[in-house]
Amino acid sequence: MRDPVLVCYIPKTQTFMAVSNKFDAAGRVAFGPFLVDLRAGELYKGRRKIKVQQLPMQVLGALLERPGEVVEREELKSRLWPADTFVDFEHGLNTAIKKLRQALGDSTTKPRYIETLPKKGYRFAGKLQREMEEASPRRATSTSIAGKVLYVYAEQQMEFVVAPVDEISREEWQRLQALSDDVGVSMMIAHNRLLLLEVGKPVRVLSANALRGWYETRVLEGEHYGKTALLPRTALRETAK
Repeated sequence: MRDPVLVCYIPKTQTFMAVSNKFDAAGRVAFGPFLVDLRAGELYKGRRKIKVQQLPMQVLGALLERPGEVVEREELKSRLWPADTFVDFEHGLNTAIKKLRQALGDSTTKPRYIETLPKKGYRFAGKLQREMEEASPRRATSTSIAGKVLYVYAEQQMEFVVAPVDEISREEWQRLQALSDDVGVSMMIAHNRLLLLEVGKPVRVLSANALRGWYETRVLEGEHYGKTALLPRTALRETAK
């Protein structure tokens, strides 16, 4: 028996988008730091809404329905472009994929989410999350710790804590650490993808739910004043000392 699906009607294109049981009852699904609301045609990263055009969102929806499976280009063509529409399909799809990757901060050479299979199609390579409420931007501020001012903390009398600026940088930093690539880490610091935050300085927690164990914070003092950074709960204390 095939998995049951819900059907989402999109008035602008007069097409139907199937929402599989990979999504919650509201037609939402999360992966990495992202939350996709297919019914609303919206993409969020943490609590921030990312502007994405309708066609790239429809392509993303088609790929998310079958994570890990190849969705052929011809299937996308028949699904997203009506038969009586005279457009440059190849250019249109390539552009949609490019814009989708830009929105996700994804790479063509080392894709984490959108994988290209030459002469075949595309595949969603990320891991879907089932904890929808945890990733929902509407609930990110409901936690009791969001909005609080905490202080950067480190053991062993360290003066600074390394803080990635976003989820992509966090994953890259952890990958480089596993490879003992100190040069790569230094380059991330030089390009401000990793911030050196002084121990004892205050930060405001913006979100405690978007990333498991990592809090999105706003730096309130020092060289990186005003910037956002991710910090693990173990690197935060309620007092400066």
